[in-house]
Amino acid sequence: MTTLNIFCAGAGQAVVSRLAAEMERESGLHFNAEYGAVGAMKARVLSGAATDIVVLTAALIDELIAVSEIDVATRVDLGKVGTGVAVRTGTPQADVGSVDRLREQVLAATRIVCPDPAVATAGKVVLKVLDQLGVAAEVTPRLQYFPNGYAAMANLAQSSATHEMGITQVTEILANPGVTLIGPLPDAVQNMAVYTAGVATRSAHAALAHEFIRRLTAVEAQAGLRAAGFVVG
Repeated sequence: MTTLNIFCAGAGQAVVSRLAAEMERESGLHFNAEYGAVGAMKARVLSGAATDIVVLTAALIDELIAVSEIDVATRVDLGKVGTGVAVRTGTPQADVGSVDRLREQVLAATRIVCPDPAVATAGKVVLKVLDQLGVAAEVTPRLQYFPNGYAAMANLAQSSATHEMGITQVTEILANPGVTLIGPLPDAVQNMAVYTAGVATRSAHAALAHEFIRRLTAVEAQAGLRAAGFVVG
């Protein structure tokens, strides 16, 4: 059985895992996929692990192209993903539609879960937003870091508290049962990250990897990307 190895940012997990399952059913291919924070996934590629398909932020894909880990001719953008605010489903859904309302809700939260800023795009965004809101000193002690957005959302879903929130990529919130997206960050503090796919230069199955990316980013796939939280087109 042919196996394709994927390293994918958590922001792309829902759409990548769905396509991998479809292609496994259709063709008998097997996909060995790892999902996580972009920095951790980039490190896995650079470690020499067997790699066929990589889906990360555009900036990190370009860094991998620069060191000949990704074939530049296969580079394709999936779309943009924003950062959003989540609460456990069933708890009050506060308004975060303006900078002032977001500041109020952040200050009121007893705990804020988010990806680790050392390795994750959304974690870096959280720290920047707290600075922009002028509340970093007060709120940072209430942050709890997780390896990726999926882990942060899973923890929030299992909590029994009522005044907690999570901040991560919108796609990671929408894909997780038990949490509810109450809104994206306001435009003034929003950060839209472009996510990009590429075939590893040392892929043992480059043609199959290229076909996977073609299907992932095709026009007919755009409705699924939008439903998952991507901004495309």
